[in-house]
Amino acid sequence: MSEGAPQQAEGSASASTSAVRRIEYPTFVAWSESMLEYNFGDHHPMSPARLDLTARLCEQLGLFALPLVHLGDPPVATDDELATVHTREYIAAVRRVSENPEDPDPGRGLGTEDDPAFAGMHEASARLVGGSLAAADAVLAGTAAHAVNFGGGMHHAAADHGSGFCIYNDAAAAIQRLLDGGVSRVVYIDTDAHHGDGTERIFWDEPRVMTISLHESGLTLFPGTGFPTEVGGPGAEGTAVNVALPAGTRDAGWLRAFHAVVPQLVEAFRPEVVVSQHGCDAHHLDPLTNLKVTVDAQREVALSISSLARRFCEGRWIATGGGGYEVVQVVPRAWAHLVGVAAGHPVSLHTPTPQPWRDYVRDEYGKTAPALMGEDADLWWRSWEIGFNPNDPVDRAVMATRKEVFPLHGLDPWFD
Repeated sequence: MSEGAPQQAEGSASASTSAVRRIEYPTFVAWSESMLEYNFGDHHPMSPARLDLTARLCEQLGLFALPLVHLGDPPVATDDELATVHTREYIAAVRRVSENPEDPDPGRGLGTEDDPAFAGMHEASARLVGGSLAAADAVLAGTAAHAVNFGGGMHHAAADHGSGFCIYNDAAAAIQRLLDGGVSRVVYIDTDAHHGDGTERIFWDEPRVMTISLHESGLTLFPGTGFPTEVGGPGAEGTAVNVALPAGTRDAGWLRAFHAVVPQLVEAFRPEVVVSQHGCDAHHLDPLTNLKVTVDAQREVALSISSLARRFCEGRWIATGGGGYEVVQVVPRAWAHLVGVAAGHPVSLHTPTPQPWRDYVRDEYGKTAPALMGEDADLWWRSWEIGFNPNDPVDRAVMATRKEVFPLHGLDPWFD
């Protein structure tokens, strides 16, 4: 259901309200071609083409040229900045492997099949962190209400090791920057198909941060974690929230799950800033996952997160990228929609993709680009108020989360 619209028992989520479209915020976007240096090699799923095609699509749609959008060249985060969420020993190990890729450190996740070592790995990874730190600084300074780092979202990186294509955790660093800058509560919303395990674990014992991860169940997908019973450490119970969805979940179930858990907990937690991770690998074309959602639904969730930020945080919102491995059909459109939503200019799903962008995709990558920005999907979903269906595996997943977490926030898992 579109942000700002009253919830209905049944209906369509495909139309955004006019009120949403009129709201514009100063928006910071972290981008430079130097971010393409985060490159695990030609045959690795985490291709820098994802960022190249996203940036080119945003530019040709006119999003980067909007009056309230400011592009910022992300700096390389310093060791001190990285050490706010990573151990000094791990940072030193990344530096060593970065300087000598022939001497990997697989015990720390460096030089593995998922995270191959490459020369300059430290600088490339730290630059992604620098983009999210610059986003946090812009929000703290008040020069931007919204900020986007679509090159970030490295949510599997833990305090002391890399994992799942992620070396340093930029979203965690941005959250810590916000806390250190005086923000009292941050909610982190992760809609990647994979559990946001690294970010969750870094803030496991931190009651000022709520991490909400909506992902394919660890029973069928890496990293094998993120079950409803994982609710946070002592003194922070209820600040880790996990919705473990069954493989094959489509738009209607995905949107129903989001709206049955996320808005209620954000309202109860009352954050001052929303940080979100928009990995788009939940898409039905993604080669690495088993969820079946569309670009249209991913845009809809971005609109909903923007609405939550406006409602509870005076608009303060930092959005990152994340996973997504269908490089042409999915990632550029999903993240161009994210930039458009953040900038207050949502791109219509019926907008044709620019012909020069399509030509570039054909000439540079030898592939046929999508013709439109959307997939003409039916975004109807059942509101939770209709009731719980115990025979529906999505409903069972949602109820498992609500039963574990809602009472910890004074909410009733059946009726709230």
